[in-house]
Amino acid sequence: MACELMAPFMEKPERTDLLSADKALTDPSGDRLGYAPFARNIAESICKMVPAEGFVIAVYGSWGSGKTTLLNFVEAFLKEEIENQRIVVVRFNPWWFSGQEDLTRRFFDLVGTCLKNRKVVREQVLKQIANLADLASAIPVPESQYAKILAWLLRRGISKKDMPELKASIANALRAQPKRVLVVIDDIDRLAADEIRQLFRVVKAVADFPQVVYILAFDRKVVIEALKGEQGTVPGEAYLEKIVQLPFELPVPDRVSLRRLLFEKLDGILANSSKELFDQTYWANVYFEGIDHFISTPRAIVRLVNALSVSYPVVQGEVNPVDFIAIETLRIFCPLSYDMIRKNPDMFAGHTSGAVAFSADYAKQFHDSWIGLVPESDREPIRRLLLRVFPKLQAVWENKHYGPESGSVWRKGLRICAPELLPVYFRLAIPEGSLSNAEMTAILREAGDSEEFGAALVELSGQLRPDGTTRVRAFLERLEDYTAKEIPSETIPSIFKALFEVGDQLLRPEDENRGMLDFGNDIRIGRVVVQLLRRLEEPQRYEALKDAISHRQAISTIVSEIATLGQQHGRYGAKPEPEGEWYVNAQHLNDLEELGLEKIRQAAKQRMLLQAKDFIHILYRWEDWANKEEVRRWIKEVTAEDKTLAVFIAHFLTQSFRQTLTDKVGMKFQKLDYESLAHFLELPSVIERTKRIAEDGTLTEYERTAAGDLIQEYERRTSPDNQTTAPQ
Repeated sequence: MACELMAPFMEKPERTDLLSADKALTDPSGDRLGYAPFARNIAESICKMVPAEGFVIAVYGSWGSGKTTLLNFVEAFLKEEIENQRIVVVRFNPWWFSGQEDLTRRFFDLVGTCLKNRKVVREQVLKQIANLADLASAIPVPESQYAKILAWLLRRGISKKDMPELKASIANALRAQPKRVLVVIDDIDRLAADEIRQLFRVVKAVADFPQVVYILAFDRKVVIEALKGEQGTVPGEAYLEKIVQLPFELPVPDRVSLRRLLFEKLDGILANSSKELFDQTYWANVYFEGIDHFISTPRAIVRLVNALSVSYPVVQGEVNPVDFIAIETLRIFCPLSYDMIRKNPDMFAGHTSGAVAFSADYAKQFHDSWIGLVPESDREPIRRLLLRVFPKLQAVWENKHYGPESGSVWRKGLRICAPELLPVYFRLAIPEGSLSNAEMTAILREAGDSEEFGAALVELSGQLRPDGTTRVRAFLERLEDYTAKEIPSETIPSIFKALFEVGDQLLRPEDENRGMLDFGNDIRIGRVVVQLLRRLEEPQRYEALKDAISHRQAISTIVSEIATLGQQHGRYGAKPEPEGEWYVNAQHLNDLEELGLEKIRQAAKQRMLLQAKDFIHILYRWEDWANKEEVRRWIKEVTAEDKTLAVFIAHFLTQSFRQTLTDKVGMKFQKLDYESLAHFLELPSVIERTKRIAEDGTLTEYERTAAGDLIQEYERRTSPDNQTTAPQ
């Protein structure tokens, strides 16, 4: 078997016929799949058949199984008969034409032209064929149009009654000449259903012409489905049997022949690759456990070889050839798995032993979820293929782990499972910042488990898109497409728990508003929460929010969503909405605000509040839900140290935008929210300390900028030349 598995990188035959998705073979000497003997038998039958009347042969085969190649071989074996003008071959491809009338007329025009060129019949007979074409292309027609068609035919001196006479005249002319006419019709299964029916009406109408043999090639299932009800209640299969006298099933190429053909093609593509990178045992395992499943027709070979002939030269010498063939196989035959690998490299590449971020349970749920979207017949071959190519998955499905020491081996072999090399395998992939429907579905399947769903969101927040934003931004935007009905109602509380636990981790600076009209992930989260709340009745809303908030830690997200509910009631300076539109009633709002206040106090006590994302907003709500004195006491305590004072001031350095009429894009700049800072901090008592810490080399650049802006603005406002004085 080793020699059949391709002895690569030996002296190779010249690369030929690598490209062209539908290029069929024409020379039987190039047959690799056993079609030539079958074609020879059909050709001999056409030459020797006794009946002088018309005869219809059909060759059944699925799309891509090699029907066109077989027809080419039949014509090649008839070459001597054709050269001696004993057979006239008419090739008709109905796929080139559209519309029932156009298809019918083109058929008769082509037949008439071929008969004229080969001098099979006289000019008068050709005119009769043209008249027959008029009748066949116009009848049958919808009853409402019958009068118009009949009038048109009469103007040309033709009547429906002329059909038998025309056919008889043409038949006599064909019977009187010695040549046999072979009409070859291919690609029937590519037509629309109504065009398939029309073509078979035409064949049925002229199938009994003497000295004419028809050979039709098509997918039997497709045609039978299209012919359903063509003659009242007659099944499509029965109607087909009335037309076809001699059916053949295209011989299915055996797996050995298909493999041999594929390996011959791959030899040409990999001819100049390094021998050291090819492990034949590894190739055998990868091929038989995954790739072989997809190599079921000649067209499958053409698709894969065409793809590799374009993509492999770009990365030759930078990738392992076996891994690259495997990943291109997935791209061609299972785009979902290819996309999952490309967009989630950490879930496939690397090792697991001692990896802090690796959770076998989460990884198994992730992989089981997306692979569940793959057609059932393909799941196991894909799973086995991935287990071979990505050893990390053996920890998921086989409880076998690989440690860091494996990394050097993988890198040396240019394996795709090495995280550093994986991007090279996708060099020709179209960069996509959005999430596919399959990936959205896979993640949403985790929504019933708040921990797993939250972990998936955090994972997305660490993945950057080409535009610099994160993939969680794209997910939150796409999530709004599912909030109306796709997300089950019983899953909504779990989603709330996830958002109130990890929401603050999703407020990434990469996703902050990039202009005056843009907004950040806090708004996106808020929109999702509001849309899901609408799906619940008031008591359910309150219970879901209460339960989600009680045991979660995302303080900024929690405070923001409670404040949104309060604005409906007219709090925080907002205009009140009608009571019937409130998401929670007044008592439930008070209860939620108490929960929010408790969360703020816990965060303040644990010194976590100073790291909160939406710090200024939280301070204002703390004042609303408690009192100013409580907030001032905490601020005085937390700013007693110079370092925490610098952190406190830096929270008030915000992003702003400026754009003039002549600017093509807005300018982003930092601006100190002086009024808010003065509201919470007694500036005169800290300004001297601020001047001192502004020179502290241990501060971050952001903190030094905030301190410098405060000093500059304070001095400007307290200057004798300025009537505005700093708040005392």
